[in-house]
Amino acid sequence: MTVSRLRNIPGIGVDRMGDAADATKNRNILRLENLDTDLRPPAEAIRLTHQAVDDDDANSYLPFTGQTALRQAVVARMQQSTGNRYDASSECIISAGGLAGILNVLLSILEPGDEVVLTDPTYAGLINRVLLAGGVPKFAQLNATADGWRLDIESLANAVGPRTRAFLIMSPSMPSGFVANEAEWHAIADHCRRADAWLVYDAAMERILFDGRKPIHPASLPDMRERTFTVGSVSKEYRMIGWRVGWIVGPERIMHDVRLTSLSNVVCQVGIGMPGATAALTCTDDGVAQAVAEWQARRDFLLGALHELPLVRPDGGWSLLIDTMQLGIAPADASRLLLEKGEVAATPMNGWGPQAQRYLRFVFANESVTRLADIRERVRAAWGA
Repeated sequence: MTVSRLRNIPGIGVDRMGDAADATKNRNILRLENLDTDLRPPAEAIRLTHQAVDDDDANSYLPFTGQTALRQAVVARMQQSTGNRYDASSECIISAGGLAGILNVLLSILEPGDEVVLTDPTYAGLINRVLLAGGVPKFAQLNATADGWRLDIESLANAVGPRTRAFLIMSPSMPSGFVANEAEWHAIADHCRRADAWLVYDAAMERILFDGRKPIHPASLPDMRERTFTVGSVSKEYRMIGWRVGWIVGPERIMHDVRLTSLSNVVCQVGIGMPGATAALTCTDDGVAQAVAEWQARRDFLLGALHELPLVRPDGGWSLLIDTMQLGIAPADASRLLLEKGEVAATPMNGWGPQAQRYLRFVFANESVTRLADIRERVRAAWGA
């Protein structure tokens, strides 16, 4: 019998699509279902990781909050992003990946029944972690417009209530590629202050921005430093998915609780992963600009090749959404047909928010433009569209 905390958690779908694609053993399949990338991590990060395998200090539980050099590198990045100074000892904890950090924060701030405002669509893993922590997800709608995704400000206001304890916002957001603009961040911050709530900012893709956009960090807004958690990782920007190294930065008054939760949950981070993560954050050439240019080129190719389909331009991140319901095809059926007839693996967005059920996601981080060249013909073979 399923325990109560799991009854409303459907999974994320990506695992099932990945298993289905793997089972075919067909290397011609375009892998658009999962957030992997074929772009290499920074060379210095790889070199330092190799060294760490032979380093006894890296084969240790200590320090439980993460290696000092990495925490110092994280708070230095935070100062660049926000203009605020953070203490590496009391306001930064290294986590075993960004999502472990998200869960640890939620477990530290939520009482059962507390409400958490997220955007819709959003990553199912964020919704599921709210549920695991005993919270109740509330959704602010993202509107698909000719200018990409925009936050519905009225929907945001309607999502806030007496039990609102936190806002869990990702920008660029997954799966939509929504990037909050200045007005939208100010609206979120205003509601956060009025509700006396926390802002949990998922910064996993903070610098993966297209068309010259610049990052806006919510902790830089007035009075937001003391109520904002920033949870980041090396997985996306630095192309270091397998390292499983992330970080939590927040105000000292609550970080003792987050430390206690972290010690009680995953305990510590991947020891041999942290020197490489430190190198990525501090090296002269982290490769982020070049990687973003390549990901934007792939996005632009898909937007052109599939321009007749009801898709929404992502302004950042690794993926875009197609509204297959407008084509008269349920996303699950669209996904099945693509795999069977088009040799394309793509994940339907069931469980990724109330309106997300209309969409199928294409991830463009792991396939080159050369490999994507016949995407139009593959889609037509699958859907007849």
